Amino acid sequence: MTGLRAPRSLRRRLVLGVTVLATLAVLAAELIGFLVLRSWLLDGVDQRLADFRPTPASAFLDTRRPHRPEPEALPSDFRVYFYDASGNRLPEKLGTDDKPGPQLPDSIDRLPTEGGPTSVAADTGDGNWRVLRRDGPRDLTAVIALPLDTVDGATSKILWLNGLLLIITVVTVWVLGREVVRLSLLPLTRMERTAEAITAGQLDLRLPDTDPRTEIGRLGTVLNTMLDRLQQALHERETSETRLRRFVADAGHELRTPLTAIQGFGQLALRSDRRTTKERQEADRHIVQNAERMSLLVDDLQLLAQLDRHPDYQQEHVDLLSLAADAVSAAALQRPDHAVSLSPLRERTADAGEGELDVVEVVGDLHRLRQIVENLLSNAHTHTPPGTRIRVRVGAGRAGARTGGADVPGRVSMAPPFPAGSRVAVIEVEDDGPGLTATDAARVFERFYRADPARTRTRGGSGLGLAIATAIAEGHGGRLELDPSHGLGATFRLVLPLPLRADRAA
Repeated sequence: MTGLRAPRSLRRRLVLGVTVLATLAVLAAELIGFLVLRSWLLDGVDQRLADFRPTPASAFLDTRRPHRPEPEALPSDFRVYFYDASGNRLPEKLGTDDKPGPQLPDSIDRLPTEGGPTSVAADTGDGNWRVLRRDGPRDLTAVIALPLDTVDGATSKILWLNGLLLIITVVTVWVLGREVVRLSLLPLTRMERTAEAITAGQLDLRLPDTDPRTEIGRLGTVLNTMLDRLQQALHERETSETRLRRFVADAGHELRTPLTAIQGFGQLALRSDRRTTKERQEADRHIVQNAERMSLLVDDLQLLAQLDRHPDYQQEHVDLLSLAADAVSAAALQRPDHAVSLSPLRERTADAGEGELDVVEVVGDLHRLRQIVENLLSNAHTHTPPGTRIRVRVGAGRAGARTGGADVPGRVSMAPPFPAGSRVAVIEVEDDGPGLTATDAARVFERFYRADPARTRTRGGSGLGLAIATAIAEGHGGRLELDPSHGLGATFRLVLPLPLRADRAA
């Protein structure tokens, strides 16, 4: 809203607050000191009034001359006034007349001295007197008075001194407070400059003050943690967007080839009526073949989308040994040019001292887990020359360098590792083929990535098989990993967590 003053900065608020508090503290101290000093001075005057005992009675009045006082009988500052038995003020008094006296009433009834000494104003001027009522001789009432010049002078000087001290204190606190606050807020100033640099694009900068013993240091630690997470989120977002763009481009590229073939043969069928029956059959065969390829690709894309959104897996006990045996038997019948064997896991063999196969049960979807193993065997058959040996191993062990489930140099996986030493079930598919380069191994689980981009469509798929297998493995709480041996084959490994009962039994 217009017309409202902008809020003060934190530095100004702190300096103003410290100055106000210091001013209030000094005022309170000065007020207490002033009251204590004035009370002490008044007590001294009251004590002098109470101790005034002139004797004999002739000090008040001369008996030879009734109602005639003797002034020289009193100390210099005292004055004594008299009221008769009727309460009327007498003109006679004791004391010198070098200064105005107290302003006393003509009647004793109007004199406020019943409870002890009291202060009254002077007849003229700004002075004050302290008066005390006492009984006098011959039925008279005496009023003893002392001037308060000393008290008023002392308190006046104290007031001036307190005012000067207050001004000096306020100015000093304001000047020194600004400097102290400036030095105290230097970490916040550095934070502000660092934040401006980060806003300008230097995202790798971090706040320098992170001392956990101070509030600003703890704030810096929290902000640095927040910046790290934001940078990580931005990096993940950029990576996700890059993968999405590449996914869309790869999907378009994969769909373009069969669509182009179908379009070309379709246009050829419309333009030419002089083809032989064999040529028409060949064209129709290519159209059907490319339509099937495109249909398979669309099915794979739909499956990936389903696995990414809300995968629906059956929860049943799956015997991995039987699953692997069925997959090995099917592969041996379909592709007899590769020797496929089934053996126990190496760690299990070393522990047991024999090569016997053991039943390994996990909880999951039998159909999806079989799809992973069949995909791994299909890749081994497709990307290795005829006669290459393929070994399938099944067993249980602890997550580590030999059994899998842990990150070791050269091992590649899209999922995080298992805690070290946790019990896992493993299916390995190892071949003696040419293996993968480091570049191909790092990207082999990406969608639409193919290690041999020049291979024919009959020998290689669309590059979605391992991506689908990875999604299924992660959906079961496991992971798919690769141990490449450059030039000496490759080992793909499916690692799944063992159920609690099987874990304890193992």
